Amino acid sequence: MNAGARDVVPRRRAPGLDIAVVGGGMVGAAMALALARAGFASALLEARQPPPWHAQDEVDLRVVGLAPSSVDLLEELGVWQSVRESRAGPYAHMHVWDAASGATIDFAAASAGQRQLGYIVENRLLQWRLWQALEAAGVPCFCPANVSGFEVREDRIQLALADGESLAAGVLVAADGATSPLRQLAGIATRGRDYAQRAVVAHVQTERAHEHTAWQRFLPTGPLALLPLADGRSSLVWSLPEAEAQRVLGLDEQDFIDAVGVASDFRLGRVVASTSRAGFPLKLQLATRYQAERLVLLGDAAHAVHPLAGQGVNLGLRDVVELRDTLVAARAAGSDLGAAHVLRRYARRRRSADTLDALGFDALARIYAWQSPALVAARGLGMGLLDRLAPLKRRLAEHAAGS
Repeated sequence: MNAGARDVVPRRRAPGLDIAVVGGGMVGAAMALALARAGFASALLEARQPPPWHAQDEVDLRVVGLAPSSVDLLEELGVWQSVRESRAGPYAHMHVWDAASGATIDFAAASAGQRQLGYIVENRLLQWRLWQALEAAGVPCFCPANVSGFEVREDRIQLALADGESLAAGVLVAADGATSPLRQLAGIATRGRDYAQRAVVAHVQTERAHEHTAWQRFLPTGPLALLPLADGRSSLVWSLPEAEAQRVLGLDEQDFIDAVGVASDFRLGRVVASTSRAGFPLKLQLATRYQAERLVLLGDAAHAVHPLAGQGVNLGLRDVVELRDTLVAARAAGSDLGAAHVLRRYARRRRSADTLDALGFDALARIYAWQSPALVAARGLGMGLLDRLAPLKRRLAEHAAGS
């Protein structure tokens, strides 16, 4: 597939759509593919062509930690093998430690009945493989396409596109990101908080091997993670207050790798090299509802969470599974796919699960921000107890795996 292969598809190729998915990121593309594999007439609308992925390119700075549940979905969609064979870093262990108290927690895949806790995969690689699969499956992809408005009718939702064209579907899936124009058009509000932090990301080479382990250290300023890449390096995700993040982003390479070494407690030895770096703002954002007439929210349009648990995309892919299964059940029952009671079932289940997870991640961020000696001691005691409570630790690992 070449970079120009996904130009605007003529509207006549998508008559009588069951579902239109707006947003061609990892979650939106997976949704469109899952619907097509389930036999629905679906189409994907995206404003920008994703950049092609090439093995000789530098590893994308944006990576995702795919949980076993996400891998299972990608296998079902027929894309995991190509992702795994391209560039995916497996990890079977996670080591977490608290800089202030010295307490540690270790997780192992075996304790959750899994071979791996997950895989570190480039965002760009996963998106590209999904788009290739969409093309192979013959799913209409309108790109570039921008939805300027929509009108709900009795049996469909009519989309107005910025180029003057229109498109109708029984259901509209908004997977258009955290700033979701469709969510705003539907009048759905959000709640949450700005962490006033930025995640500084880079790929670093260290003296010692990463041992196929995800390393995470909680510092008073925020968590630092070193995630194992397939090429032997580690992906750095370092959450810092905004001003400190800007300072770190402005350091020269030697000062930067020295700072990463200190912040990571030299757990993998000295940092000997780094790629360029980038920073991304962090916030907690939850849609107050996931449903409007003939419309549902998916992925970041519904929920944006703190990256400390690495679960953002995994939550989105669980949305995909829930929505697909809900629509398959509705079709089997002879129901209107866009009926309020059908979409409400998806919205209720996923909003409840996503809210619990998001608030749990937020609570962890707050707990690890404690700096008073008494609270630090209490936190260390709690970590120590958790590390020794095998059943509870196993359940946490299972939940992170999507079980």
